[in-house]
Formats: sequence, C-alpha cells, structure tokens
Amino acid sequence: MTSDFLKYQAQTSPHPLAMEVSHAHGSYIFDTNNRSYLDFIAGVSACPLGHNHPKVVDAIKTQLDKYMHVMVYGEYAQQPAVELTKLIADHLPAPFEKTYLTNSGTEAIEGALKLAKRATGRSEIIAANKAYHGNTMGSMSVMGYEERKRAFRPLLPDVRFINFNNDDDLELITKNTACVILETIQGGAGFIEPANDYLTKVKAQCTKVGALLILDEIQPGIGRTGKLFGFENYNCIPDIIVTGKGLGGGMPIGAFTASSALMDVLQDNPKLGHITTFGGHPVIAASALATLKEITETHLMQQALEKEMLFRKLLVHPLIIEIRGKGLMLALILPDSEKVNQLILTAQDQGLILFWLLFEPKAVRITPPLTISNSEITEGCLIILRILDAFLDD
Repeated sequence: MTSDFLKYQAQTSPHPLAMEVSHAHGSYIFDTNNRSYLDFIAGVSACPLGHNHPKVVDAIKTQLDKYMHVMVYGEYAQQPAVELTKLIADHLPAPFEKTYLTNSGTEAIEGALKLAKRATGRSEIIAANKAYHGNTMGSMSVMGYEERKRAFRPLLPDVRFINFNNDDDLELITKNTACVILETIQGGAGFIEPANDYLTKVKAQCTKVGALLILDEIQPGIGRTGKLFGFENYNCIPDIIVTGKGLGGGMPIGAFTASSALMDVLQDNPKLGHITTFGGHPVIAASALATLKEITETHLMQQALEKEMLFRKLLVHPLIIEIRGKGLMLALILPDSEKVNQLILTAQDQGLILFWLLFEPKAVRITPPLTISNSEITEGCLIILRILDAFLDD
C-alpha cells in the first residue's frame, strides 16, 4: 500500500511518515501488521473523544439510515445541524447566537474574514506574526510566516502584522481596521498563551476604534484547555469565534459564530454572502453533536487540567527545557530541532505517536484525546523519557 500511497496520492512533504493504518480505537491506532501505537496527537487535535467513540459512531450510523446530503447549506432545516448550532449557542456567552457551519477550519476563517469586512465596510486586517489559520488564500494571507506563503503571492491586500503579546503594537489597530484575527493560543508558533491580559487589551482597542476581534479556536477549542473554548480562560469575549478540528469528533468540519446582528449581514446585499454545498452536512453535524454533548455533559474538561498536571509531573528531564500550553494542548521544548526529529521518529518506532509544530522547530506536539487514561499518559511519558535518556547516553 505504501508504494501506491506515494505514487497516486498527492503528498504534503518529501518524507511522510507513511504508516499503513488498519484500524483505530480509543487512544490507539493499529497498522496493517496489527501493531498498536499510543496516540498522543489525536489527529492533530481533531479527535477529542479518541478513535471510534461509540456515541459518535452510533450518531453517524443513525443519521446514515435517515438521509445524507439533500440540499445546499442554509436552505433546508436539517435536525442535526439545527441541534448542533443551538447547543453551541447554549454554551456561549451573549451575544453569540448564530453559527455558520463549514467544511473545514480554513473555510470558517475565510467566512469570518468576509463577515468582518462586510460588517465594518473596512478592508484592513491585522493578524499576528507566527500565526497559522489555514492554507486557503485568505487564511494564508493572515499567516504570519513569510517562508510558507512567499511562493503563492500575491495574496490578500491590506493585511498588517503585529507581535503576539506585544502591547506596543496595539496602536496599529486603528479606525481603518476591519478586524484583528488571533489564535487564542498560538499553535504553530509553539503553543504560546496570551500573557498579562493581552487579549483583554486587544479587545478594548478593537472596541475603541470600531474593529472586530476574531479568535481562532480551531486548536484550543472544544474542551482542550479545560474550558469549552480557550478564550474563556483569558477574560475576553471576541466578536467572532472560529472553530473546527475537534468539533467534528473525527469528521471534517468548521464553524464561525457571532451575534445575530453580525451574522445576518451575510444574508443580503449581496445575497449568498458566503455559500457552501456541504457545510452542515447532516452526517458530520450528527457526529459533532454527539461529540459536543459528550464533552459538555461529562467531566472531560475538568479532567483535561488534571491530566495536564500528570504530564507536567512525569515529563521532567534535562533535555526538556519547558512545557508550554494549557490542558491537553501541550508542547515539549527541546534544545534543538535534531532532537525533536529524533524523538518523534524514534517514538513511532517504539509505539508512540508524537508530531511537530509548524513554525517552532524545537517543539514536540502533545495533544492526546481528552479521553486518554492516566495509565496511558504514564505509558507514553515513560517512552519519551526512555528515548531522551538514550540521547544523553550517546
């Protein structure tokens, strides 16, 4: 299978990991030799309930027996999507009420940027250096990493960049600004949390000049930081929230949420201000609804913080400079990229899945399912420590 994978399926890098997957269950992925791998990544934060969670699988199967795609987004009332968007609103503060469901996080970013420009009548967008919001053209335009986007210019005009956690840059948010878009916790940059009430200050400046604040919750959202949405940790209520990844419970989804007054501007002048065929797909919405119910009706969010403490207690080693992040969105910072590469590749050989971050070469991603057990955390951490010990012996 690997040879056909490399020959026929387009690749994103010269050296994919190329594991041949047979099946997955809970916190484990199994290859075609039936070898198990403990998953500390959860599909890059996309599987908060682990693999093939029974409630998610049952919801998908039940909806499959009723109907799949029937009409383009926004025309027919379909129960899974209606219940999902209502449940999202029920767990958000005022004035959030309406959610637009999309096919992916990057499409939700596109929709949020369009909404901000349409609502304010302004064109300037301010984003953060080392930000990552997706890879479509609009999302790439607000990516704060020139090396990744240089080959695809020209991109959107009127985009300016500020430094995350830098108060001095806030004066760049002016009455020309349509929106500021930030990750609640910077992901690709190395899981950088906002410090010193940074997000509160950004929102205050946006309010002062009439700009909108978009917070990208695609990674920190859906319970990963101990709250349903990451911004709930930082005393800041944005104007538009974008989510994806974990919301689908392993199925592809994105969403952006705002007040009714804001969201309704996409309805007219022009009509179809944002349109998608498969957004809100009933099978995917059923999966997301089951996922969101399980996370909000159990103690998984509280346990995410307890499990964070277990990771921090276990992962003490001379080669671990620090552990960044919150909840089960953690990054190990090692001395150099070579050790990062060695740890990730050696760990897979030893039955543990770790992964890289986009822009921080010294970081190792740890974003396991919220359902991971303490014994599984201990098992994986012992593998990491054993590998790092071997590095010291070399």
